[in-house]
Amino acid sequence: MTYARPRYTRTEVNWAGRTILDTGADLANLTHAYEIVNNWRSSHSYPLLAFRLGVRVRLRRWAAGSSLVAQRIKRLESIRLKLSLQPSMKLSQMQDIGGCRAVVTTTRRVLELRDSYIASRQAHELVHEDDYIHNPKASGYRGIHLIYRYRSATRPEYNDLKIELQLRSNLQHAWATAVETVGTLIEQPLKSSIGRADWLRFFSLMGSEMAAREGTPTVPGTPTSEKELVTEIRDLAESLRVESVLTGYGEAIQKIYLGERQAPYYLLELRPSAGPTGKGVVTITGYESNQLDEANAKYLEIERNLKEPGAQAVLVRVESLTALPSAYPNYFLDTRLFLDAVREVIGVPASNHTLPPSETNVDGGRNNP
Repeated sequence: MTYARPRYTRTEVNWAGRTILDTGADLANLTHAYEIVNNWRSSHSYPLLAFRLGVRVRLRRWAAGSSLVAQRIKRLESIRLKLSLQPSMKLSQMQDIGGCRAVVTTTRRVLELRDSYIASRQAHELVHEDDYIHNPKASGYRGIHLIYRYRSATRPEYNDLKIELQLRSNLQHAWATAVETVGTLIEQPLKSSIGRADWLRFFSLMGSEMAAREGTPTVPGTPTSEKELVTEIRDLAESLRVESVLTGYGEAIQKIYLGERQAPYYLLELRPSAGPTGKGVVTITGYESNQLDEANAKYLEIERNLKEPGAQAVLVRVESLTALPSAYPNYFLDTRLFLDAVREVIGVPASNHTLPPSETNVDGGRNNP
């Protein structure tokens, strides 16, 4: 199996990052810039594989129960947005071009997984840690991010590429994917804290509610009183029509399968309103490992031609096709787990996809029996 290798200097990579933001760039420069960006992000595939396998080994060793492990390279849209929001950032400095995500059952398991990495002796260099569980973002986002610089004596061509490990509990994953799904539906980058204030406030409040369930610190700027928190969530859920906006999207979306049905890599293309009834269509194309170059080329082609509002694509690696909707539910417009948490707050019966109960708590949270 041959993986992409960096073919351009960091100076060229940084030029490409500036060029894809330049609305006045000519076609030749823009085409070359996209080629450089695609090679740069594709070059993270091999280090990503190494980290994904490492996570899998740790989880099997613990026999920690059900878990999800997936990897992805960052979307062009996300790269452009991040560079535009942080003008001083260079593309070669971006820490999450390659992302490996582990979703485990409980917050306790997240912290155990984090501790095992911090205590381990490995060649890869830990560059930075963001603990968004004990210090949640104002947006409501929670989880652990570990940024590593890849190191290998046998594959030195990938040395210094950065990989981001995202560690989440089921509740934290449900929150994060719901934010992405709603952002897609209303065509606003809510995950970057940009968009309608009422939706941003709703997710901040739900972040606090979920933190309380897990017995971890709540989100800054949200009510410390449970009664006040629940009241505000109920009011916003009603005014935003959260139930009607989100219910049914996952079931209604049309799935189209191309290529290999069981393959290590999947290219997802979401078109939220492309179906005959105005509902979404997600095209899932499977690629074998020896087709990764083809997959990366198709990924870039699709991204450069996305025209419909909310349309997006991502190239991922997961354990199996059946794990795909759980690892990336936002691409299937599936918010059922998040909705169950909302229903529990507002007093509406939950579906049969209820989130794990209070064993998720770290310090004896709100639902501790």
